[in-house]
Amino acid sequence: MDTNNEQSPEKEHLMISMDRILAAIEERDTCLSNPGFCLACEEDADGCEPDARNYECEVCGEKQVFGAEELLFM
Repeated sequence: MDTNNEQSPEKEHLMISMDRILAAIEERDTCLSNPGFCLACEEDADGCEPDARNYECEVCGEKQVFGAEELLFM
């Protein structure tokens, strides 16, 4: 029996919808933004490289911000 209750980042990103991720990627392609998302608090983050991993979140302080394109591949 697995007693590990921690979720991996791969499971956590499922809280952020695919539509939201794809919209962020499209926004990056048409604007000057660099969107990402915090997996801890689900807030949008800006200033992320497309392959960003574990950036610090300006909202919650957790190092769980990933670039939108990186989440697409996870």
